[in-house]
Amino acid sequence: MGMNVNLTPQLEELVRAKVDSGMYSSASEVVREALRLMDEQDRLRQAKLDELRSAVREGLASGASEPWDAKDVKEKARARRAAKAPAA
Repeated sequence: MGMNVNLTPQLEELVRAKVDSGMYSSASEVVREALRLMDEQDRLRQAKLDELRSAVREGLASGASEPWDAKDVKEKARARRAAKAPAA
């Protein structure tokens, strides 16, 4: 299937530079690689979104949240850190 695509001057220069570098043999090859990378990025983004949605569902299913006290959390963390500290 043939297709004509209009590029901005900046993108056209980028394609030319890639071909001129010798990494690609044609503008079509550059565009195909760019589309493959875009497809891969889309799949990764979708996988991350699916993972986030799963985590949200898991959180919602875990029940109601419980109140917490920042001072208490800090005290417990400091106690744990002090217990790990080597004796001087």
